[in-house]
Amino acid sequence: MDRQNLTLLTDLYELTMMQGYFKNKDRNETVIFDAFYRNNPCGGGYAVAAGLAQLIDYIKELHFAPQDIDYLAGLGIFEKDFLDYLTDFHFSGDIYAIPEGTVIFPREPLVKVIAPIMEAQLVETAILNIINHQSLIATKAARVCYAARGDGIMEFGLRRAQGPDAGIYGARAAMIGGCIGTSNVLCGQLFDVPVKGTHAHSWIMSFSDEYTAFKTYAGLYPSACILLVDTYDTLKSGVPNAIRVFQEMRSAGIPLTFYGIRLDSGDLAYLSKKARAMLDEAGFPDAVISASNDLDEFLIESLKAQGAAITSWGVGTNLITAKDNPAFGGVYKLAAVMGQDGEFIPRIKLSENTEKVTNPGNKTIYRIYEKDSGKIKADLIALVGETFEESEPLLLFDPAEPWKKTRLPAGSYTLRQLPIPVFLNGKCCYESPRVMDIRSYCQQELATLWDETKRFVNPHQVYVDLSQKLYDIKIALLDQMGS
Repeated sequence: MDRQNLTLLTDLYELTMMQGYFKNKDRNETVIFDAFYRNNPCGGGYAVAAGLAQLIDYIKELHFAPQDIDYLAGLGIFEKDFLDYLTDFHFSGDIYAIPEGTVIFPREPLVKVIAPIMEAQLVETAILNIINHQSLIATKAARVCYAARGDGIMEFGLRRAQGPDAGIYGARAAMIGGCIGTSNVLCGQLFDVPVKGTHAHSWIMSFSDEYTAFKTYAGLYPSACILLVDTYDTLKSGVPNAIRVFQEMRSAGIPLTFYGIRLDSGDLAYLSKKARAMLDEAGFPDAVISASNDLDEFLIESLKAQGAAITSWGVGTNLITAKDNPAFGGVYKLAAVMGQDGEFIPRIKLSENTEKVTNPGNKTIYRIYEKDSGKIKADLIALVGETFEESEPLLLFDPAEPWKKTRLPAGSYTLRQLPIPVFLNGKCCYESPRVMDIRSYCQQELATLWDETKRFVNPHQVYVDLSQKLYDIKIALLDQMGS
């Protein structure tokens, strides 16, 4: 997508804090902020990271244009020396992130910003806006695709998305999560993803009769002929007329390469089974039966359990809005401040809510896989610089209940460090893959989850543990703050 300056896509308090830092602190004080989330969306057992490509574009274009400075001056709350500083502002720090399409879990830093405090503070809002939205939709799409058990899911939500950007980037995220195509033509153009669609009821209604509408459409698109059969009466009119058109196409020697019907209302299980029998009896066993109509993962799972003869699904509103869980809930918290000796001093946020107590320090994430199955065993948040050898035993413990321990024998597991450098010294050092390549990577990632983690009701939660060194630092800070 064409890059645009989103520098003022921020909350006012980021700018007022920046002016406070400018006036009262060493503006070059280097800090670490972590962006993470606390609970998996939709009551699930995992999430899918998305949004990094747009985040990269945002950071690359981060600057205050003259009109931005004029606007801020007009607010009457910023002083001239601070505004003069902003005229030459650019990002000079480091960013580490988990790649798009990666399976992620609560409390893990998805994005880590190491930068002068003013720069790190400014980017908070935009990072959360981008990562929260796109990770949410990618996760929802992965759940919907899992429910379909290999059937194709098409993203059809543009007209119900909360604005153009949500429609465009939501469709991109849905493709990452596993959809096979989108109805969003602009998304297709911008990100080189497949676009798909059929026709609306208005097409049928604009003709004098249903048969003529079907025949005309088939004449225009013989190799992509999916006919919407529920405008008048699905079983008495729609399906018989569609069969008549398919018979005429076959008689005329037109190859039936991709053809079938779409159901958009009624009892989809009953209608699809009846339509399947009618199509099979007429000699069209390979005709596609597609369905839409307020679908989500729970309805698709139910329809599959009922034996619905549907093999292609168009999912709109409930996917593009993540209707049952409309916010991802990611947060951005200070984790460390650099001391005069050049070493990071850990910082911790306390809370009456245990889940809101942060993990301090300069951290990284190791993913631990069971060697035999390749499935995820746990994630380990550790301090940067800590190393672990697969040839040695690994002791894991629950940081909330540390007496619960698991000892992995030497050679029984493999390790992978998740975060990658995206910006170093203000320069981008990472090129985002094509969306369809990210989609393929995401499918590999989802395959590392146990089925128990992917189920919709009471899923198994993957353990996210702390290294002993990180845990000791956290406990010491808690004791210090509590004394």
